[in-house]
Amino acid sequence: MVLVAFMFITFVIEIQWLAHAAVARPAGAFYEGQFLESSFINIDFLAMVYMLVYLVMSIPASYVIDTYGIKTGLGIGAVLLGISGLVKGVFATDFNIVLIAQIGLAVAQPFILNAVTAVSVRWFPLSERGLAAGLSVLAQYLGIIVAMLVTPLMIGTNPDMESYGHGFEKMLMVFGILSFVAAVVSLVFIKEYPPTPPNDEEYVRHGFFEGIKYIFHQKDMLITLALFTVGLGIFNAISSMTDAIAANIGVKDSDGLIGGLMLIGGVIGALVIPVISDKQQKRKKFLVICMIGAVPGILGLTFAGIISSDPQIAYSIALTSSFILGFFIMSAGPIGFQYAAEVSYPAPESTSQGLLLLVGQVSGLVFVAGMSTQQNAFLNQFMILFSALAFLIIVGVLFLKESPMMKSGNQSMKI
Repeated sequence: MVLVAFMFITFVIEIQWLAHAAVARPAGAFYEGQFLESSFINIDFLAMVYMLVYLVMSIPASYVIDTYGIKTGLGIGAVLLGISGLVKGVFATDFNIVLIAQIGLAVAQPFILNAVTAVSVRWFPLSERGLAAGLSVLAQYLGIIVAMLVTPLMIGTNPDMESYGHGFEKMLMVFGILSFVAAVVSLVFIKEYPPTPPNDEEYVRHGFFEGIKYIFHQKDMLITLALFTVGLGIFNAISSMTDAIAANIGVKDSDGLIGGLMLIGGVIGALVIPVISDKQQKRKKFLVICMIGAVPGILGLTFAGIISSDPQIAYSIALTSSFILGFFIMSAGPIGFQYAAEVSYPAPESTSQGLLLLVGQVSGLVFVAGMSTQQNAFLNQFMILFSALAFLIIVGVLFLKESPMMKSGNQSMKI
């Protein structure tokens, strides 16, 4: 029940992140006149603000989780989610209030996402933590899928029809009510510790600041931070700019399929690869596989329009590439989180995960800002940059050592 409640709140906070991203063009029509199209504060900023706020709130959120526990940290996130989600739904027609509510949701996000490995370590034995983390991250992907695929179904997305740009009030209210329900469920069901620790483990950890110092003295953790800076940054950027990528290929309809298929691939990968990682007691091997597998996906999204001048064929290439990218790069997430928790022990889990998410948000913010500048004038250049960086990720992951916990297979380690 704790894991299900945690997955529920994680699912909803990610829906709220990208509720406008897949329908950015019709959203521009809906809020026409409420912001300058050339301004930095635009529709794309509603997704970008999650990353911007994360820069400020990630470390404080991890500190709260590590110092006061997951129930307190998640409780703060739940209250912010419930209130901000409802405000966003009630005042859906006012862009400024929607932006303020989105900032509230952005503050809630690190209190929720930074607890993934903390929940898995406190409630599951070592042999099941990859799966538990995978299911938690799976909830994130499912939330993004709903934002990418369900949102366009509630909005008029065809510019040739009179309904274009309509439906935002209903969509945001539905998501607002869902946010309130998720907040209540998490407050009721999420507990701090199980009655008995898994495998009779003891929860021995460094303090928060001591843990940060320890992390930055671990070579494998530093490499992992670099990998997440690039890989998670690319994922955040592509997720935030899916409608712009579709438009760049020549697709008129904001149907959300590029983002949706990437997330579907990620869901399948998150269900399969972490389980195999747990079974084989290997982390590095599967990180290498994931990084190599992600390269064709990035290349396909980057060069779909060059491979074929026919928009339909290019779109098909982009959809296939998106699925491949999602399957590999998104399944690397939970394995990477768990790997970081293992190599940085005895630093607190939410600290290591918070740092990984933080660096990915920093790079994602930079990427999105660059891609959306001057009405996406530099989108192609950034996609080409992502293709080059993908090969550097492969080189970087080869320098990692296997997780010491996986090598020893020691279920009785003091965790």
